[in-house]
Amino acid sequence: MSRINDVGGMAGFPAIVEEPDEPPFHADWEAHVLALNGALIKRGVYNLDEFRDAQERLPVQQYLGASYYERWFAAISTLLVEKGVATADELAVDDHGA
Repeated sequence: MSRINDVGGMAGFPAIVEEPDEPPFHADWEAHVLALNGALIKRGVYNLDEFRDAQERLPVQQYLGASYYERWFAAISTLLVEKGVATADELAVDDHGA
């Protein structure tokens, strides 16, 4: 069964436009998500296959509406809850950004 990330050969998606001299990160938080993911994998909290699977299990609308590192952050959050490292309430962000 195909998941939303497997769009090879599907019609209706726009062309990918490359940005000349695109920076590796568009915001500082993206670099933090990359570092967090690496640290969690290195510590054995989850592995790369589990991380990829968590991204691919995102609801279709969330997957399509999220940026690259937003999907990463959602996958990390999912895995932290599933592994019992944190609760959903502990990871929830309120309207004040806390």
